[in-house]
Amino acid sequence: MHIGVIGCGQLARMLALAGIPLGIKFSFIHDDATQDTRCVDGLGAVISISLYDDVSQLFKALGEPDCITIEKEQVDSELLAAFQKHCHIYPNIEAVKACQNRNAEKQLLDQLSIPTSPYLYCVTAQEALEKLKLPMVVKSCRDGYDGKNQWRLKTQADVDAFDRFVADSRGTNSALDEYIIESWVSFEKEVSLISVRGINGEITHYPLTENIHEKGILIKSIAPATQISEHHIECAQSYTEKLLTSLNYVGVIAMECFVKGDELIVNELAPRVHNSGHWTQMGSITCQFENHVRAISGFALGSTQILGVAGMVNLIGSNKPPLMEVSKLSKIYWYNKIVKPQRKLGHINFLASDYQQLAKEMGIFSSI
Repeated sequence: MHIGVIGCGQLARMLALAGIPLGIKFSFIHDDATQDTRCVDGLGAVISISLYDDVSQLFKALGEPDCITIEKEQVDSELLAAFQKHCHIYPNIEAVKACQNRNAEKQLLDQLSIPTSPYLYCVTAQEALEKLKLPMVVKSCRDGYDGKNQWRLKTQADVDAFDRFVADSRGTNSALDEYIIESWVSFEKEVSLISVRGINGEITHYPLTENIHEKGILIKSIAPATQISEHHIECAQSYTEKLLTSLNYVGVIAMECFVKGDELIVNELAPRVHNSGHWTQMGSITCQFENHVRAISGFALGSTQILGVAGMVNLIGSNKPPLMEVSKLSKIYWYNKIVKPQRKLGHINFLASDYQQLAKEMGIFSSI
């Protein structure tokens, strides 16, 4: 079995590290001249897309993989369509396209009657204010991850300033070519559900994960999420199963949600392995990366049973891995990326017997 991965980041790295022990071969598509490829060095051939005008030649250079998957959302759908003539694409093109544009994603959720925050597409902030209440959030339809290309509007002055900003930036700021304005959700906590669907339609879920963000960037995760009802769990699994089945999805998907009372409001989807599922590497019988590989390879899915109380802390902008602070209940995963401020350079997973022990173990990294 040979899997091609579009992208050369840490998710591609961890997919390969999980799949190689299964006897699977990997190759990677480098599609950005400025992209750091050190994450996947030594894990398979790294092929630059710029060297090939013909997809058939690119496919051969990759080693003619049995299937191709993605490790990031902003992938050229035309490239996927061209590859589809040569091998399977997982998840399929329709699923990728639906999830890589916030307006399309919102429309999909509406079509499936899955709760999401009220929104408007490409209207002025003043027009949005006639239907939505302050505060509101503006999000670019593309390239809006980790808090980038997002604006929170709290006052009328913010509304006026944003509309002036759009008018002044027209034609020069691609983030404003397409955007949505949505109601701010006054949530109690943020959770995510990591799920996987096999080629045969089998679906399995990991426990709901509780996530803590700062300035739109995931700082840490805890699983299972605390103070979550069976109703929340059932809603999350039901929404995800509806999505996976309707899209004929194969592989791992992440659904990020807001908890507000008894409500579970879907914030966004990620059609790939996800940062909030990294804890599964240590905290579950089968991690999300291996299960994605199993799913797209046609193998039986692995157990998602949790082994204790698990946690994850992202290492952001760190100059080097904090090896001296790692305890016997934790493991560090370093990505070998070039160090830059606000960049995810690695993470630490934790496994404990209870939440009290987990909090003690993770506490030392609260300032990282």
